[in-house]
Amino acid sequence: MQQHSRWYSTLSWKWLAIGALSLIVLIWVLGWFLSKEPDTFSVREAVTESATELSLEPVKGFATSTAVVEVISTLLNKRGGYMSNDILPPTSLLDNIPAWEFGAIQMTRDMLLAMRNDFSRSQSQSVENPNLLKAQPAMNIDHRSWFAPTAENEYQLVMREVQQYRLALADPGDHSAQFYARSDNLRRYIQEVEKRLGSLSRRLSASVARVETDISLAGDAAAKQSTASPRLISAQTSWWQIDDVFYEARGASWALLHYLKAVELDFAEVLNNKNALISLQQIIKELESSQQSIWSPMVLNGSGFGLLANHSLVMANYLSRANAALIDLRNLLAEG
Repeated sequence: MQQHSRWYSTLSWKWLAIGALSLIVLIWVLGWFLSKEPDTFSVREAVTESATELSLEPVKGFATSTAVVEVISTLLNKRGGYMSNDILPPTSLLDNIPAWEFGAIQMTRDMLLAMRNDFSRSQSQSVENPNLLKAQPAMNIDHRSWFAPTAENEYQLVMREVQQYRLALADPGDHSAQFYARSDNLRRYIQEVEKRLGSLSRRLSASVARVETDISLAGDAAAKQSTASPRLISAQTSWWQIDDVFYEARGASWALLHYLKAVELDFAEVLNNKNALISLQQIIKELESSQQSIWSPMVLNGSGFGLLANHSLVMANYLSRANAALIDLRNLLAEG
């Protein structure tokens, strides 16, 4: 009887171990399945489909508004839905796609701010568009908020308000909405994007330990700062955050790629007049290169010229090249 009890207990533990292992494998497979990044989409085709569906003629601002709507829609409706605020497994255990989402959200916030403050206004004392006045603050909700209100609800509100703004743009009888495709407006937007890409590029490069010189006050002999900082700064991204920074950069470059394609359509005359269209197209090419498929099962962090690849440095290269080209584009818009 005692032997039978011991045998039964051993068998129970075996089945329990098998069940636990099976559950872990199932969660891993499901997590891998849900961690697929969305594909890029054609902004031009999205504009054509939206205009046809709404029986409208695309006007200035239609492409930019459509790109914002499509990017947010992808965030909410991609495989696995929106994950950044999930509190239950398996999606709560994932970090790559939530980091990707955050990168796309940051770029969308920059675009909505530009739409509210610059693209939709003729001058500094003009009245703000009521739809963008609601949409831009709603986009700034904590992307991890899961209760009252949820991030998803706020992003849906943003979509509705931008759609209403788009309808008003295309309605000749509605003068409440405008989109001013001017070089000064575009320069201000590019300036915001430069800061975002510069920060991402720096964080990606810090995947390899490095000592940098503090250049915060370079270029201005009279410049001062609040407190003194070390002349040499040691920079290195935590090993636990390297893949998060990488996917945040992937999401940011994915969203920016579509916004710049929309800019190519809405600001076509301005870009051609400044002979800057080819410069914008080169930036788009760099961002498209940053979206190439990752064949490695994990983000590698080789030591620069070491044996293993360093995916962060590769991504930093594309973003740095895009950022340098954006600076040239901004200067060209000002002087061309």
